[in-house]
Amino acid sequence: MALLRGLFWFVLFLFFTFCFVVLFEYGTHDFVAGFQKEFERVKTFAMEATKPGAKDKDKAKDKK
Repeated sequence: MALLRGLFWFVLFLFFTFCFVVLFEYGTHDFVAGFQKEFERVKTFAMEATKPGAKDKDKAKDKK
C-alpha cells in the first residue's frame, strides 16, 4: 500500500511540475493551448525514446 501511495504522490508531483512549467512559459492567457502543445511534445519525445534505433534493427537482423 505504501508503494501505491508513493507512486500516487510521484505522479501528482510530475503533473504539477508539468503545469508549473507550462504556466511559466505560456502564462495564464494561453495555458490550455500551451498545455496541449507541451503534452504533444512530451508524448512525441516518449514515443521516439522508446522506439528502437536503426542500429538496433540492423543488429537484430544480423543475429537471425
